[in-house]
Amino acid sequence: MGPAARSGRPIVASGVQPQWSTWREALAIVCFRPHLRKTVLIALIVGSVIFSINQLDAVLQHTATTVTYLKGALTYLVPFGVSNYGLLMATRRGTAEG
Repeated sequence: MGPAARSGRPIVASGVQPQWSTWREALAIVCFRPHLRKTVLIALIVGSVIFSINQLDAVLQHTATTVTYLKGALTYLVPFGVSNYGLLMATRRGTAEG
């Protein structure tokens, strides 16, 4: 195991996608600024569409409750989590690699 892997940072070589095998490395992949920028953008776009479909009428009619706003927060967290899950599955270092 190289120094980058032991330090908990994702292994990034020139032009190579970062990979992870430990949870510390996975967190570093998720927090890697270019990845984070994309996953937040996805969450904002997809979350806004889903929020508009499901909750916007209650907000515009002034009938939204605390539960409505909690659902709204979850509406943004779900696409954020899904996009990060996809990112982590795409960058996981498998044991089958030779």
